[in-house]
Amino acid sequence: MKKTAIKPFSAQLTLGLEYGYEKITINEKEVINFIQSYQDKLIENKQIYLSVSISKCKIIMSGQNEPHLKLSFINYPKFPLSVTVLKQEIENLSKQLMIKFKQNRVVIEYLDETIMFENSLTIDPRIKTTKNNLSH
Repeated sequence: MKKTAIKPFSAQLTLGLEYGYEKITINEKEVINFIQSYQDKLIENKQIYLSVSISKCKIIMSGQNEPHLKLSFINYPKFPLSVTVLKQEIENLSKQLMIKFKQNRVVIEYLDETIMFENSLTIDPRIKTTKNNLSH
């Protein structure tokens, strides 16, 4: 039995299951199909294997109670990549998911940083806000 060990890497992306704030549900199967198609192109064009684990969760913020998918990434030892390449490819996938599924923002949690991509400053109308906290 062969044992392979590499340095730990972890990233999590949380993707809302509503188009924008339109209250129109995104089908989980659509997201999976999109990711698999994206992975196939990565393999074909760059020989990059980007493994994704998906689980269901909810984001709760004030009046918001929105179903989400949590996409988890590791540096899979069978197809190891540099951290730089992993982050770049995760961020590229994140941006494509944002476009395809009309997300206003997504957050990626890495071990060393948390980043947010934002298409719009719009806040979910279900979240209670004040003028002060929207000016940042």
